Amino acid sequence: MDIIEAIKKRHSVRSYQEKPLSKEELELLQKAIDSSFTLFGGKLTIRLKSFDLKEGFKPSTYGFIKGASDFFLLGVGNDEVSALTAGFQFEQVVLKATEMGLGTCWIAATFKGTDFERNESWPEGESLKLISPVGYPEKPRLIEKLGRKAMGSDHRLPISKLFFEDDFQKTLNEENEYMFSLEMLRLAPSSTNSQPWRILIKDNKVMFYYKPKSQVAIVDMGIGICHFYEAEKFKGFKGEFFKEEKYQLPPEDWKYLISYKRT
Repeated sequence: MDIIEAIKKRHSVRSYQEKPLSKEELELLQKAIDSSFTLFGGKLTIRLKSFDLKEGFKPSTYGFIKGASDFFLLGVGNDEVSALTAGFQFEQVVLKATEMGLGTCWIAATFKGTDFERNESWPEGESLKLISPVGYPEKPRLIEKLGRKAMGSDHRLPISKLFFEDDFQKTLNEENEYMFSLEMLRLAPSSTNSQPWRILIKDNKVMFYYKPKSQVAIVDMGIGICHFYEAEKFKGFKGEFFKEEKYQLPPEDWKYLISYKRT
């Protein structure tokens, strides 16, 4: 399975077989953590730990997590750059797990008082903000299917609402040179399927904007940008991300995040 297949196949898994990962699988996942990287800076620590959660775990609106015993824990700094890095860097690990045939599920919630927080300390400036189970997917339960349907998890907004060129009134031409990589971004997961990403192509630059629908919108942007970056690499393109001091002003409820240009 290549990275593009992994991007297309990845989906949030909430039901797992009650079967711990093998030593070899745990080692491969740790290697994925160790080799993951960021282009943006910030503070992030990723850990892989096992828990005995006989009763499962119910994190607010994410649905009941059942059967999993192995979890990733993410200590994240309290700033925008760290949130962007969390999404970008950890999604690399998620895609590796997908390539291995394992399921995952991004979860941003309050973990105070849970087993995940107990006996854990984090580097200065970091705190536990994200977790993900990892394991062998079980057949989805009916309640899980209904939950996905209610949140629209299997649906993505059309490109006419996401991608633009020259200004925010003109939909990006489907023949645009960046369209393949943007389609991979479009497949990225986001909190409650909010799909916050909005893209403007101008002067051969990709300008990333977002709709700040929730506190984890920047994390979601990092996940989407990871998909975009991996697709660019897959196609053999090199590029750089950079902040622009002057950029085209977006609609009132959008915010500028970062830009990218092929080199």
